[in-house]
Amino acid sequence: MPTSPADDSPTRTDTSAPGTAVPGLLAHPPAPRVARRTSTDVALVATFAAFVAACALVPAIPTGSGVPITLQTFGVVVAGLVLGARRGFLAIALYLVVGLAGVPVFAEMTGGLGVLGKPSVGYLLAFPLAAAAAGWLGGLALRARPVWRYPLLVAAGLGSSFLVTHPAGVLGLMARLGVTAREALAIDVVYWPGDVVKNLLAAGVTLAVLRAFPDLRRDRR
Repeated sequence: MPTSPADDSPTRTDTSAPGTAVPGLLAHPPAPRVARRTSTDVALVATFAAFVAACALVPAIPTGSGVPITLQTFGVVVAGLVLGARRGFLAIALYLVVGLAGVPVFAEMTGGLGVLGKPSVGYLLAFPLAAAAAGWLGGLALRARPVWRYPLLVAAGLGSSFLVTHPAGVLGLMARLGVTAREALAIDVVYWPGDVVKNLLAAGVTLAVLRAFPDLRRDRR
C-alpha cells in the first residue's frame, strides 16, 4: 500500500558523513562552560582587587616626599603575574575605581578624588598598566624551562616596575611637587631597594600559587 512521505519520517536515518553538519542538528557552542569561565574571571578580578586593597592597608613607612612605602606595588605585581595581562589590568583598574569613588582602600586608608592631587598620583595611576606589563612579561617567563621561571618572573616584575611604575611616578612627583626631573628621580630612587625585595617575594608567591592552581594562567594572558 503506498505511503505518504509523512509516514516515512519516523524511520528516516542520517546517512551524512561523520563530521558533516545536519540541518536542525547543528552543534551549539558550550555556553555553560563559557559562562563558568567568565564568572571565574570576574571572581578572580574582584579577589585580587581586594588583595591589593589589603596590601595597601598594611601600615606604610612614611617618607619625606609624601609618597609612603607600601605593599601596594607588591600586590599589583602579584596580580599581574598570577592573572595575566588582561585580568591583572582589570583587577587593578577595579581597585583604582573603588578607591577613587571614595572607599578608603589606598595607602594610609585614604580614598576619593583628592588623592589625584598628591605626589603619589603618578604611581597610583600607573598601577593597572604595571599589572598588565607584569602579566605579559610573566607569561613569557612561564613558558621557559622550570629552572628559569623564578628569575624570569623576578625580571618580569622588575620590568613592569621600572618601565611603567617608576617613570609615571617621577612624572607625578614633578607635576605635584614642582621639582625637576633630576630632583624627582632622586626622590624615586628611595623606593628602588624595596621594589627589588617586593619583586623577589612576588615571583615566589606567584610560583606557589600557580603550583597549587595551575589553571589560573591557562591562557598565558
